[in-house]
Amino acid sequence: MDILNALVAILNYVVVPATAYGAQLALGALGVTLIYGILRFSNFAHGDTMAFGTAITILITWALQSAGIGFGPLPTALIALPFGIAATALLVLGTDKIVYSYYRKVRAAPVVLTMVSVGVMFLMNGLTRLLIGVDEIKFADGARFLISAQEFKKATGLAEPLAIRSTQAITVITAAIVVAALFWFLAKTRTGKSMRAFSDNEDLALLSGINPSRVVAMTWIIAAALATIAGTLYGLDKSFKAFNYFQLLLPVFAAAIVGGLGNPLGAIAGGFIIAYSEVAVTYAWKKVAMYLIPGFQPDSLLQLLSTEYKFAVSFTILIIVLLFKPTGLFKGKSV
Repeated sequence: MDILNALVAILNYVVVPATAYGAQLALGALGVTLIYGILRFSNFAHGDTMAFGTAITILITWALQSAGIGFGPLPTALIALPFGIAATALLVLGTDKIVYSYYRKVRAAPVVLTMVSVGVMFLMNGLTRLLIGVDEIKFADGARFLISAQEFKKATGLAEPLAIRSTQAITVITAAIVVAALFWFLAKTRTGKSMRAFSDNEDLALLSGINPSRVVAMTWIIAAALATIAGTLYGLDKSFKAFNYFQLLLPVFAAAIVGGLGNPLGAIAGGFIIAYSEVAVTYAWKKVAMYLIPGFQPDSLLQLLSTEYKFAVSFTILIIVLLFKPTGLFKGKSV
């Protein structure tokens, strides 16, 4: 029985939250890796793109709720999501036309584009705060739990509870659908194949008659969609606060680089590696150890790092990968 309680505790506090968080990071990292692979620069504005898309989704959600429109047991934000994606796509396409297109035209070095994206990041951050404010916002409605702790304990008779929030299940299912659709698009459609060819060899792609403007526009639209979906799922699962998405940029980039920057499959793997590492290192393992070792009474929480330092885990993994395998685990482009 103690072993079962230990397993349930690990599922409840490590596996379930890390899986949902990993799916959110994977979607965010996919956007970063697409921009790096096709447009060839690191977009530091991606975190605030996620924040902007989520903010628009929240505003539309509030409008739908005030009009009496809901989605039953599912969050109303899922109905608002396409509007958030559309608004974010318009914003990034406008930003590309006004800002980035000039630097592509003069063939500026990737580091220049990266620094330009830092300026865009601050502008987007300010815009998001003006739109929705700086307060923490919880906007998940509908059914709260797929499995509640009380129901699980009553059904199993175990001391440890297992709770799976509906937002966690929605995150994993949505991420799986989005990733499958993206890989199908890149592998099967003419536009997707053009994007892959442009990423592999820009000059050869241009000689083959591929329209670079169309590839660039489609890249920004997909990146905007991925950012908005990732940001909304993160906000539904936890809460929305504009500054949190600025902080989320580090684990998102760490996921992309660990997996292999420019490699979509690597971005997904990197997202789960970073998520599981952060959650496992900051989890207090005292209760699990007491279940597994009878009579063991540790003085500490058996927590390697407190939750305030969880981003240090991402940073440490990122540094190790950059030192020993700069192309990432799935052999992306070196940083």
